[in-house]
Amino acid sequence: MSFMIVRLVSPGLSAATSKASLRFFQSPASPRCINIHPFSRPITSRIPCGPCRLYSTTTVRTAKSFGSAVAVAVIAGGASLFFALARSRDTGSSNPTTEAAVDVVHTTPQTGSEPIPNFAKALEDLQAEFPEPSIVSTDPDELYAYAQSAYSQFVGKPHTIVVHVRSTEDVVKVVKISKKHLVPIVPYSGGTSLEGSLSAPSSGSICVNLSALDKIIEIHESDADVVCQAGVTWNHLNDTLKEKGIPLFFPLDPGRDATIGGMMSTGCSGTNAVRYGTARGEWILNATVVLPSGEVIKTRQRARKSSTGFDLTKLFIGAEGTLGIITEATLRLAPVLPTTVAVAQFPDIRHATNAVCDILNHGAALQCVEVLDELTIKAINRFGTSVRKLPEKVTLFFKFQGSDDVIRETSRYVESAIAKYGATGYQLASNEQESEDIWQNRRNALFASLAYRPGCKGWTTDVCVPVSRLPDLISAAKKDFEELGLVAPIVGHVGDGNFHALVLYADNAELALVREAVSRINHKAIELEGTCTGEHGVGTGKRNYLLTELGEGTVALMRTIKQTIDPHNLFNPGKLYPDVSPSSNTNPFTEGRAISNTKPARSKS
Repeated sequence: MSFMIVRLVSPGLSAATSKASLRFFQSPASPRCINIHPFSRPITSRIPCGPCRLYSTTTVRTAKSFGSAVAVAVIAGGASLFFALARSRDTGSSNPTTEAAVDVVHTTPQTGSEPIPNFAKALEDLQAEFPEPSIVSTDPDELYAYAQSAYSQFVGKPHTIVVHVRSTEDVVKVVKISKKHLVPIVPYSGGTSLEGSLSAPSSGSICVNLSALDKIIEIHESDADVVCQAGVTWNHLNDTLKEKGIPLFFPLDPGRDATIGGMMSTGCSGTNAVRYGTARGEWILNATVVLPSGEVIKTRQRARKSSTGFDLTKLFIGAEGTLGIITEATLRLAPVLPTTVAVAQFPDIRHATNAVCDILNHGAALQCVEVLDELTIKAINRFGTSVRKLPEKVTLFFKFQGSDDVIRETSRYVESAIAKYGATGYQLASNEQESEDIWQNRRNALFASLAYRPGCKGWTTDVCVPVSRLPDLISAAKKDFEELGLVAPIVGHVGDGNFHALVLYADNAELALVREAVSRINHKAIELEGTCTGEHGVGTGKRNYLLTELGEGTVALMRTIKQTIDPHNLFNPGKLYPDVSPSSNTNPFTEGRAISNTKPARSKS
């Protein structure tokens, strides 16, 4: 079988005016794929469609058979995206291959040149729209501060303007001014991201500060959900529920003071992921989003489930503000259950990981299971905040959940199961205070590790692999650290195969070695069927790994969605999507693998 795929973008068409028709005709030409991405070079078309835009071509072949020809038109974000799949039967003879042509409604031609932002006019309009002096800022300290993160290893470029919005309506006003003057927008809420997501592009930008959108709008206790604004932090939400005597909580727990909008935008998780999953699960029921057009959408209603089309909420989870600005969300809540913790030491990471796989596969009621390597335990002991010193071995921290009987039974099972893997020193907390003291060691791991080498900074990795491959990845990472002479305490969410190494460095020479180590670890994770980022997002730091991890076809589709919704590339430009064009051997039928024979150059993440 041979197939021809045509993909055309006709910018500026509405659903009412976009019309396309297929005309099939015979041609001896080989099957061709007109492949779109935001930086494609327009080419001249032999199709008499007037002022429309076509793109450079790539050839694809496949032996897969499809039932019938398919034509799908998708209208979104003011653009018409048309796909046509034409089938022909390849008999091995000189029979001609079916080819398709597409008529496209005439639109204003695009020049292909980059839009030129007009910051002076944008500032004038913003100051007229928001006359209060505290809303629109060009103070250099603010422009710099709102491009930084409390934890990032990247120094952000300052913005040109900062707007402190107070409502969804304010965001719409800013977006419309941005669109009018072609000025990029970068959203900010909690400032806790790690991968350079807050930095301005080289052209400059308007930073939309959402931190004042911090209201909990409605709590539906009987439905176990809550409606809140994007600037609410998860820990404030849970503290509020506790203060009100509501026995529910939001179970996603990334770094303290992470906001709901940022958590959604980066696809976060945390220590509770082994029990409750991630932001890509069913914990976000809907989102209110401002699109690059200035339109406000609500992705779905408040019902627990819905079969009305594809899940648009998830389109914005992990999109890092490149497709829309999240201003509100409805979140599912979970019941607060009694918990307690336990610890045990192991000969090495492999024994500890194998024990966890065994426990989880037998359905033990674990809320969390964390692994700390011997160097991290040493750093915690030296930090001096522990009630008692821990044996400096690989250590698992368990959090059990349920009634007293369930916890006792789970503890007995875990203690018995891990003995087969060389566990020693198993300790179950005897009361709430002891439980808090033990778990405080896990909370202090980051700060203790930073203090291990006074005056140093730390670069945090975020790779994730299938749980059974975690020992291979950590072993490879430790070998790299030793070879490069680096100090790197390791903490892992071992229950879902995600680990963080805090690679310490004192100067630029060590920083260069850190970048090399991080690049090796990211590539190793992908080689082990994993990902370069389990929960921190892509930002600017991980973009160049996406082609290797996801494959060219998947990345091209992501960019096509981006261009359709944000044709001027105004929303958080320079983040998430790699700055490369798909090569000529892109295969859209290949999932999850880059099919190029040439490997991309290693990124210095």
